[in-house]
Amino acid sequence: MLREGLQKYAELALKVGLNLQKDQILVVGYGNRQVLPEHVQFSEILTETAYDMGARFVQVDWGDEHWIRETVARGDLKLLEERYRWQAQWVEQLASEGAAYLALPASNPDLFQGVDSARVGTAERVHRQTFQPFTRRRTNEEYSWSLLSVPTQAWADKVFPNLPAANRVDALWEAILYCSRALGDNPVQEWTDHIERLRGRADWLNQLNFRKLHYHGGGTDLFIEFHPEHFWKAALNTTPDGIQYVPNMPTEEVFTAPLKTGVNGVVKSTMPLNHGGALIEGLELTFENGRIVDFKADSGVDALRNIVETDEGSHYLGEAALVPVNSPIAERNLLFYNTLFDENASCHLAIGMAYPLIKGGRDLPREKWEENGLNDSLVHVDFMIGSPALNIDAELADGSVVQVMKDGRFVQ
Repeated sequence: MLREGLQKYAELALKVGLNLQKDQILVVGYGNRQVLPEHVQFSEILTETAYDMGARFVQVDWGDEHWIRETVARGDLKLLEERYRWQAQWVEQLASEGAAYLALPASNPDLFQGVDSARVGTAERVHRQTFQPFTRRRTNEEYSWSLLSVPTQAWADKVFPNLPAANRVDALWEAILYCSRALGDNPVQEWTDHIERLRGRADWLNQLNFRKLHYHGGGTDLFIEFHPEHFWKAALNTTPDGIQYVPNMPTEEVFTAPLKTGVNGVVKSTMPLNHGGALIEGLELTFENGRIVDFKADSGVDALRNIVETDEGSHYLGEAALVPVNSPIAERNLLFYNTLFDENASCHLAIGMAYPLIKGGRDLPREKWEENGLNDSLVHVDFMIGSPALNIDAELADGSVVQVMKDGRFVQ
């Protein structure tokens, strides 16, 4: 990847993704989303660009996937927990000083293949528990954060197995930049226009003011209810200090929080889910009064069980997101094995923690979430359910029904 392209991508990340401010701290990598050795060049450019923009301090948190695989497989998980603990303390210290956080998710989809799923589940649970206070502040938009990806060879090998090995990383670079709207002459302006289109779609859904969605087609028959004062949002978040940022690059979704106890029926995934280095295919969940009462998968069922049985909240949904099958990422017709991209090619739901997308939700204490229909959990795991076979009907407040999506596309 030429330096000029990396420079443009770095500027997009810092100017649009994070909206980095003068004298602000930048953290690149944190938790289990550390910066990998193959990302050295891009991290150097991010660092230089951030300081050129007036950053006060840049922290790069380095990691290694081979090390984490071997440690989870054979290391002392109690000591791993201690390591997570001091990492979390440093991250929270920087958060208290107003840092902005950038992660570069690019994990090997087969990282934990062959590793005892119980040890993988334990390591994930310990990590999530340790970073929970920090994650909750992120959920509540208390600081700016963003995700965008940079290739690795292992990831590229999974996405493009039929290409010569030497060409795979370049192919993944091109796909990432295309889907992230980073290839044009003025990506920043293109993103400004894109954000406005997504927010217009969220406004349309909010004007409908519906109470329930019925998802049907392709083996899915699911009803999701919503809080009377729920709202849909897209693309932009805003910190308490008024800094607007884009959490996901790319993003094609409009999303909200389901009513915790208002989900009933069966939903089937339409794309594999790569989670924690394991691949889950053919996922199927059955809900009664919001709770997952049965789950199955064609493969990766142990990984799915680790997700669903994390805690009480992981038996419920925390997000419903709508993405049309004619989005640029969907039309690329490429399985990334990376949720940041795959979720933006498909309607999706998330198991676990909600974003508090109800009126006054941002200021709602966690102990009040349950009575307001919001779900809390250590996990938030998106899985994809969209396809050209999916239709979605909305029941409005007056009981009438209108169609929102037909054959995987918005009707408006």
